[in-house]
Amino acid sequence: MPTVRRVKIGFLGGSFDPVHFGHLLAAQDAFEQHHLDRLVLVPAAQAPLKPTDVQSSSEDRLAMLRAAVEWDKRFEISDVELRRGGVSYTIDSARHFRALYPKDELYWIIGGDQLPKLHLWLEIEALAQLVEFIFLERPGFPVKAAQQIPGLKLHRCDGHLLAISSTELRERTRRSLSLDYFVPHKAIVYIRQQGLYRDMA
Repeated sequence: MPTVRRVKIGFLGGSFDPVHFGHLLAAQDAFEQHHLDRLVLVPAAQAPLKPTDVQSSSEDRLAMLRAAVEWDKRFEISDVELRRGGVSYTIDSARHFRALYPKDELYWIIGGDQLPKLHLWLEIEALAQLVEFIFLERPGFPVKAAQQIPGLKLHRCDGHLLAISSTELRERTRRSLSLDYFVPHKAIVYIRQQGLYRDMA
């Protein structure tokens, strides 16, 4: 019997409020360096460590993400966390995706700055049994220390990390500054059409 190759699927979560080129370069770097077959973007309803990070509705953030990547066949979007609502814990999504893809290799993509905090993630030991982690660092930078977590599998990715924050981009919009070169054009068009971030306090 021929061996069936396991599909390698990467997942990149975030608020994506708005999606920007930092997110998409991280996804592309992980996809290419680790030879992933699929890359799934997973917008969070509410990030547990950033309770005030979301300004836009789930519908708007999903629409911006779709506008940004719908042309790129490498990337997919899952709205599982948006549909679930509440605080989005990675363990819940990992269980969902493991049930969907029981025989495949699943990789959760994070920033290298998350390594020292991984032991604080909800049910991290159970999570480490469900997915492996790809962490992004700048080329030439040493790996940040991670706490000892049973079963944890880490894979470094030398990423084109950009110093862009969604908070900064929302503020730029409020001040009528350009989002060009920060945000994909179709997402910018959506932001303008919907008047997003204009009424921030």
